[in-house]
Amino acid sequence: MIRPIHTTELRTEHDVVLARQRARQVARLLGFDAQDQVRIATAVSEIARNAFQYAKGGRVAFELAPEPPRLDVTISDAGPGIPRLAEVLDGRYRSPTGMGLGLLGARRLSDRFEVRSVPGATVVQLGKLLPRATAADADTVARVSRELALLAPHDPIAEMREQNQELVRAIEEVRERQAEVERLNQELAETNRGVLALYAELDEKAADLARASELKSRFLSNISHELRTPLNAILNITSLLLDHVDGPLGGEQDRQVRFVREAATNLSEMVNDLLDIARIEAGRSVVRPTSFTASDLFAALRGMFRALAPSDAVALAFDDPSELPPLVTDEGKLSQILRNFIANALKFTERGEVRVAASLDADGRVTFAVADTGIGIAPEDQERIFDEFHQLDSALQRKATGAGLGLPLSRKLAELLGGRVAVASTPGLGSCFSVTIPLCWSPPPCVSSPGEPAIEVQHV
Repeated sequence: MIRPIHTTELRTEHDVVLARQRARQVARLLGFDAQDQVRIATAVSEIARNAFQYAKGGRVAFELAPEPPRLDVTISDAGPGIPRLAEVLDGRYRSPTGMGLGLLGARRLSDRFEVRSVPGATVVQLGKLLPRATAADADTVARVSRELALLAPHDPIAEMREQNQELVRAIEEVRERQAEVERLNQELAETNRGVLALYAELDEKAADLARASELKSRFLSNISHELRTPLNAILNITSLLLDHVDGPLGGEQDRQVRFVREAATNLSEMVNDLLDIARIEAGRSVVRPTSFTASDLFAALRGMFRALAPSDAVALAFDDPSELPPLVTDEGKLSQILRNFIANALKFTERGEVRVAASLDADGRVTFAVADTGIGIAPEDQERIFDEFHQLDSALQRKATGAGLGLPLSRKLAELLGGRVAVASTPGLGSCFSVTIPLCWSPPPCVSSPGEPAIEVQHV
């Protein structure tokens, strides 16, 4: 229910000043802060002055409303009413005497604003939500009414002086806010300049990285080609020696030549990996999609690795993939990925088995997995092993040959085929490397976008 607090009659100019005083006093007693006290007093003063000026009198009633808890001030008069009220409230009309400024100003200062006006009766209701600590109940009304009765109204000159002080404080607050806005604008301008400089630096760094990547790819490609000729010569000569074309070798000579051939073979494989990486990074890798079965692929891998198992303590097993449908992708690149996985598994497994399997996922993609019972990989190393030239520090690693290019190359090849590689490993228990690719390879939608390496496709 609405609870009345106080009523002020507007009969003289002095009563308008008194209404402003009472509005500020009521607001202070209800716990409003200084700024809200000034807002409420100013809004009441503007509407009360209109009532006295145009209707020659009226009434100001202060009340508490429960829902939502707020202070309501109702200013009513029996004057001629407000002509063209809708246009006044829309800001489209202003009378020569300034009619409308007071209404619009009071509305901006209030949380609730309503006007009803007909000839002979105008009612303006202003509302301001109460502070959270103040309740809109009978006890609050009794307290405010009691304390308000003890407050003597100021004389008009004192009220004018206080109003002037409020105006000075308001002007000072405006100046402070304007200075703050100017400071913030300056900081924003400096920030914008910093952002622009950062973007320019990032663009420059990106261009430098692109140039460095291009130079690296060109260097790897050139050096790989240059190394292939002497390596092929070494491999051919050692083959002739081991085939005893120019006569038999002694036992020690045969052993030394085999060491040379093994070292040259390893170096040749590294050169081939470097060249493949350079081609991919330069966008010159050729994808040759063909149709083949996983069974044929496994048969070729089984024959290739039959003689490469490090000892009888490690078994190389292939699960039967005959239930898989035929694949249409680059068989050579997929085989290269699996060869790298299997070679690493055999290299780092001292006993147990290396198992190769394939399965069809629900989304039409095929996952090839190579699981071993080897030394495993620590969680913190499982991403770093895909960095170029990164090798794990272990006793088996120091015995094994390699340059740390197989896994990075496998990841790049998988991406070329529209797939991804993954690893799951537990130190001491083994690892499982997998590659997931589409059953049917299709070129990416934007293979020829500016700034991106193109993928050459050759259909076989």
